[in-house]
Amino acid sequence: MPRSFYVIGSCLLLVLLGRTAVAQDYILDEHGEFVPESTPVEGTDEWVIAQAAAAIARDDAAEAKRLLNPWIEANKRTDNALLPRAYLLRGDAKILQHDEYEALYDYEAVIKQFPGSEEFQPAVVREMDIAQKYLDGMRRKLWGWIRVEPARQLGEELMIRAQERLPGSRVSEDAAIRLAEHYYKTRRLDLAVEMFDIFRTNYPDSDYAKQALLGQIYANVAQFKGPAYDASNLVEAELLLDRYVQQYPADALKSGIAEGLGSRIDESRAQQMLESARWYRGRGDDASAKFVFKRLLRRHPSTSAAQTALRTMQELGWIDEAEPAGATAQPGADQ
Repeated sequence: MPRSFYVIGSCLLLVLLGRTAVAQDYILDEHGEFVPESTPVEGTDEWVIAQAAAAIARDDAAEAKRLLNPWIEANKRTDNALLPRAYLLRGDAKILQHDEYEALYDYEAVIKQFPGSEEFQPAVVREMDIAQKYLDGMRRKLWGWIRVEPARQLGEELMIRAQERLPGSRVSEDAAIRLAEHYYKTRRLDLAVEMFDIFRTNYPDSDYAKQALLGQIYANVAQFKGPAYDASNLVEAELLLDRYVQQYPADALKSGIAEGLGSRIDESRAQQMLESARWYRGRGDDASAKFVFKRLLRRHPSTSAAQTALRTMQELGWIDEAEPAGATAQPGADQ
């Protein structure tokens, strides 16, 4: 299934380093120049945080951590209102140093200790960005410098947490579709089907609703292992495909998906019925085999399996050679 680009809302446009989220406010002066709206007094808590934010803005992670580490240590057991911003900034500094796993500790501090703060949602978004990198195959560092530790499971967990922490939000919506497509990409099709279904239930009006419906169809079809196996996933895929055609008729017509995928589902189900008829013949139950052959011809007349069934029935004398395939079953016989 082709992957799509994600159009993320303004809440997700916070860049990984969060410079917009943490930078000082600026205003235009009388000369048309941007200047700080207010300058914190040197040595105050506000000054430390502002200096750390400025250091991050110029990619100086070491300076930001030099300022923040002692300040956080001195204030972490207080009710200082700047603590969530300090943790967020230190996490951003660690990201600059490519220590994303260590940054998670600071983002988790914001999320768990300050759920009502302005920094809560940015922290969740930053964790999602790390999660996506892990899902894309980036490994965790071992011994602080070499990336050898698999981290996809952690990425999946972080995507699930994002949905739990901001339910009903655009952040949660984006995490859900990313996780569903990750499951599909890594061929964990049962989880993909479940996640696409959860997404469609929770976000029926989403911009990704069509994408999720298609993903659920493809994942169901891909789970079918062959004519000797259970076909319930094909039945579900067929029902979902009908729904797709009803909801998005123009897209279905333009893409040809209904015809192409419908033919594939039709052939797969016909092959399973052919296998079933052969099984009955192998057991000597010709009456059941004949019934299944006729039902196959009635339901899937345009498939190669139907042609095979027709030839077999003619060879066995179960059908008149001149009789049309669609007339082999009586009305109601396949119900």
